[in-house]
Amino acid sequence: MGVQLSTTEYAVLGVLSSGPNHGFALAKLLEADTDVGRIFKVHRPLVYRALDRLVEAGYVMPITLEKGNAGPQRLVHRITSRGHRVLEQWLAEPVAHVRDMRIEFLLKLVLLGRSGQSTLALIRAQRDALAPTVESLAGSSTDDPIELWRQNNAAAAGDYLDTLERLYTTPQHTR
Repeated sequence: MGVQLSTTEYAVLGVLSSGPNHGFALAKLLEADTDVGRIFKVHRPLVYRALDRLVEAGYVMPITLEKGNAGPQRLVHRITSRGHRVLEQWLAEPVAHVRDMRIEFLLKLVLLGRSGQSTLALIRAQRDALAPTVESLAGSSTDDPIELWRQNNAAAAGDYLDTLERLYTTPQHTR
């Protein structure tokens, strides 16, 4: 059984899958104004901690030292074939709950897009995974504010996934 990774570790692994890089550059790619950072910002110390854990798990390996611009040398890492397999498996798995759509599902969509892979399989798998929840919450009458919140979020998630599927099956978006 593999090591259980956190969302932060998957984000670092996903960004690193684009090519070898050092922690400082990876942290820049995970800042709030980036495609990934808009969904899931990762602060620099957490990037380095994630890199250490990914190296320990055998998903990433250091490959060279690079001279820093004005500071210390930077250790460049690359994703291993084992890391690629773990990342691909995670990217293909739909999230279990509607509440996980906001971060984990969107992170997967962005990382798939960054790598040039189609998002359609994930979108369809996600819709199928959430269908029982969406169906069970649809149409039930309640005045409980928590249940109303769950109903509306589930319906919105279903609509969102339908919209994404329509969008990504048009010729200009098919990847």
